[in-house]
Amino acid sequence: MSERTNMVTSATAVVTGASRGFGLAISTALVEAGTSVIGVARDAARLGEVAADLGASFLPVVADAADPALPRRLIAAHHPDLVVLNAGAVPEMRPLHQHTWESFGRVWETDVRQAFSWCGEALRMPLAAGSTVIAVSSMAALRGGSPLSGGYAGAKATMRFIASYAAEESDRAELGIRFLTLMPMLTSTTRLGQVGVAGYAERQGMTVEQFLKARGDEVQPEQVAEAVLTLRAGQTANGSAFTLMAQGLEQLG
Repeated sequence: MSERTNMVTSATAVVTGASRGFGLAISTALVEAGTSVIGVARDAARLGEVAADLGASFLPVVADAADPALPRRLIAAHHPDLVVLNAGAVPEMRPLHQHTWESFGRVWETDVRQAFSWCGEALRMPLAAGSTVIAVSSMAALRGGSPLSGGYAGAKATMRFIASYAAEESDRAELGIRFLTLMPMLTSTTRLGQVGVAGYAERQGMTVEQFLKARGDEVQPEQVAEAVLTLRAGQTANGSAFTLMAQGLEQLG
């Protein structure tokens, strides 16, 4: 390890997409664990409600997580030891030939650009040794997604690639920063998941209730939050990726 003195001494996290769904559950769990959370989201009203609920340990930041200037500003101001890249665009559910390039690439402009900007800045600043960056991807990255969801699966796979590239650079420079990928299963417990489930059910000629019954138990936001806490506290190798189903967390080989 190189002689770096900026070891982690604080307990501060940045969570993007913090106003609802996985991001809200992650923020809540971190605050309850004694971590100060910088919560990023574009919905000022909803973010304000979260801040009122979570109290002084939650600092709302109304911003676009994909803004390339945001990582440097927040890292410099708050020196987080954990960054959770959870924000993501909701894909438009339509067949490939009904997509425009703009609708197909929407998730790339949000999810991938977010991962690219934050992981790059974490290396450049850099974050303190011992810090962790968790990219929240999707199991669609492994299963190929669906023609209905445009570029969603590819974007989520690229988030994993970016995290793994950043992990390699961290190791090469002996920065001591871990970059991990968490890939939850599609779940109707989030707004994005509800849109996806409705689209897939319709394509298969099923009701949403029938579709969900056929899938079995769903991942809950609280499970995603618990997985983040587990990954943060664990000693898994830099660049590792994990799937998350209702049955639990599993590291990929």
